[in-house]
Amino acid sequence: MYSPTGAVLIFLLTLFGSGWSYLEHDSWITIQLHHSLATASAEFSYRGNITIPSLNSGLSNVAQVPLTPGELELMKELANKNEFYRLKATVVYSNGSKQKFLTSNKACRLLQAHLNDVLWISLDPSGFVTSVTASQDAAPGIVECSPENTRHLDDVDFNTDVLIRHAELAPVPDTASFIQKVEREREARERGEVRDNRGFLAKYWMYIVPVVLLVFISGATNQEAGK
Repeated sequence: MYSPTGAVLIFLLTLFGSGWSYLEHDSWITIQLHHSLATASAEFSYRGNITIPSLNSGLSNVAQVPLTPGELELMKELANKNEFYRLKATVVYSNGSKQKFLTSNKACRLLQAHLNDVLWISLDPSGFVTSVTASQDAAPGIVECSPENTRHLDDVDFNTDVLIRHAELAPVPDTASFIQKVEREREARERGEVRDNRGFLAKYWMYIVPVVLLVFISGATNQEAGK
């Protein structure tokens, strides 16, 4: 039988451990992407959908619609004004719950990258999304966008790489086994079943050493007195 304290600690450890079971059982999520192509506009249009069938594997299926000629012109206007391109990501879990995230980058950088971007998805230890961030690599040698250097940028197809970052856990001590061991030792002591199997010297060295020292000191004193 465990003491009440030990039982409570073991229960809490079990409950705590159950919080990490999301990735152990694995699951899937989908991410709906909508973007805003107008300055300070609250309207977002559909960009595409990302399906991640396994959070553990991190593999993803990306389906995105190309920009229309009108949307490309709006993107160029944002770039020429040095405005931000805003992307809204709606995460849908297997149980139907949803989370929304908003990320933004300079429209100029996205055009310079020919609509190639990276979507970083960060997961907490329980497998839930904590952030969705988009990033691009700017073309070398170009700092700002202007009508002159955006006129030839006519890419309309998004090419997105999806990368998943898992939170790393620190090593967890085996506290449950330690508590069980302490409980067994305590119960054995109460029943008088604890036996000391150590040798004679290991048991009584704290008594033997002072006696030996006393004899040694006494012998040395007697030798000095004889001289």
